[in-house]
Amino acid sequence: MVETTEKDGTTWYKCEKCGMLFDNREDATQHEASCDAEEPSYIQ
Repeated sequence: MVETTEKDGTTWYKCEKCGMLFDNREDATQHEASCDAEEPSYIQ
C-alpha cells in the first residue's frame, strides 16, 4: 500500500517496500506492484 507524505508543501507517494517517492499516486501504485524491495535500478 502506497503511503502519503508531505514534503516542502507537496504531497508525495512513497513505496512501502523500498521507500522511493513519487509525485503521482498512480505511478507509485504501479511501481509498488512490481517492486522487489531492492535498490532502484537507476542507481546501479
